[in-house]
Amino acid sequence: MSSDTARRRAAVVGLGARARLFAQALAGPYADRFELAGFCDVNSHRMAVHNAWIADARPGLPPVPAYAAEDFEEMLRRERIDLVVVCTVDHTHDHYIVRALEAGCDVVTEKPMTTDADKARSILEAQRRTGREVRVAFNYRYNPAHSAVRELISSGEIGEVGSVHFEWLLDLRHGADYFRRWHRDKANSGGLMVHKSTHHFDLVNWWLGTRPETVFAQGGLFFYGDEAGRRRGLAQEYDRAHGSPAAEADPFAVHLSDSSVLNALYLDAEAEDGYHRDQNVFGPGVTIEDDMAVLVRYATGATLTYHLTAYSPWEGYRIAFNGSQGRLELLVEESTWTRPRARTNGSDPVLHGAEAEDTAGRTELLLRPFWEEPREIKVATGEGGHGGGDVRMLEDLFGTRAPDPLHRAADAADGAHSLVTGLAANRSFETGLPVRTRDLLPPDPA
Repeated sequence: MSSDTARRRAAVVGLGARARLFAQALAGPYADRFELAGFCDVNSHRMAVHNAWIADARPGLPPVPAYAAEDFEEMLRRERIDLVVVCTVDHTHDHYIVRALEAGCDVVTEKPMTTDADKARSILEAQRRTGREVRVAFNYRYNPAHSAVRELISSGEIGEVGSVHFEWLLDLRHGADYFRRWHRDKANSGGLMVHKSTHHFDLVNWWLGTRPETVFAQGGLFFYGDEAGRRRGLAQEYDRAHGSPAAEADPFAVHLSDSSVLNALYLDAEAEDGYHRDQNVFGPGVTIEDDMAVLVRYATGATLTYHLTAYSPWEGYRIAFNGSQGRLELLVEESTWTRPRARTNGSDPVLHGAEAEDTAGRTELLLRPFWEEPREIKVATGEGGHGGGDVRMLEDLFGTRAPDPLHRAADAADGAHSLVTGLAANRSFETGLPVRTRDLLPPDPA
């Protein structure tokens, strides 16, 4: 983006819950640098809700002009948009990114950048052709603990990294949530290997300063879905939770009416598009996996063993790096257990980290050099979502850019490198064979 101080005109396309982070930042802390000049969505009610929130926070501001999804390019022209923030359903990201680039706009997109190799290639080609900028919102790079890992590895504290062991656990609320909403259909999200794990694969690429070359994976639907639900006696007879007596006793149900935010964005918006945010996790129609194991070999020769479980009793992750001079271990307990039938009035039925209150756990970063006692590396916890990552990412995206020795800003090439591991894993699920990433995307997509 331009480094001048003139206000740039920004638009947000896709006005679900995640868009609130970007819309409120553009209309609030970064209003001296940006004018929020356009909303675009398939649902006019959701755009009205976001406008109401902005009006409450900043009385006197005129409403942000709202456009239907089919009028996206008209919005870009009429409102003279410079920057587009894409927060739509994953499989539509490429549609908006490419058209924004071709209209002369820069783009910030939520992860994953897109959901398949053809769409990724179209984005990369449009970025090269137009010379505009694409930034991928990898907020986990900005988490203080993750930044500390990058610093320790790049400074050579454990020498050359030979292998990484990475286990990510989604608890019975957060994990279940992907099986209640549009993510449950692999055509929409690419599955958790793409929608969720792209975060984690990007972290490994960034930590090690390399790219994946070969991927072998196995995964399946073990816990959620109608067949598993019936087999284990967990299934309840309802399609969606709202208005269903059977859902009242189901600890896996989410109740949209408990949250003013979810009620406004989804329940009150249903009449316009028919989307149900509260589907039965043990109902039919689930086409994504919930238990996945991945083995990756990188260009440096390092390997990754990765496992994602979406039905864990606790939420968090363990990462260990084995190096030529020692080992580095990170443990993050976002919640130590899952409280049944807990209801919240937030923008998300999932509680993370400090938001989990009495169920929150600890963060521990441990350096184990050869021939020395291990020592804990103290890391400050951040305010805000994703361990403080959201706040730091917004400053990097919308604030005054400063030199960053950690190189946390992620571009379209980074988006492609993170995406290709998940795409290769999905193909390996289908074929039972290792997959070369170069067969999906070029090794240097820049």
